[in-house]
Amino acid sequence: MAVLMANDGVSFTELKEALDLTDGNLASHVSALEKAGYVQVAKQFVGKKPNTTYTASSEGKQAFQDHLAALEKLLRG
Repeated sequence: MAVLMANDGVSFTELKEALDLTDGNLASHVSALEKAGYVQVAKQFVGKKPNTTYTASSEGKQAFQDHLAALEKLLRG
């Protein structure tokens, strides 16, 4: 989510490289985030190659901000 929060849209390949994950591992994580409504997925073809792009949804952005706030509160005691 941090990568998606810092970018307007991230391709599968970019996200995979940024997180150093396998295709299957990334796909399962993104699937869980999509089911939760935190990530929007756009699939298209660039030439003859498939291209999947991910963006954080409004709900995902709010959930991530809430998570960061909870972490900060925990760190402050």
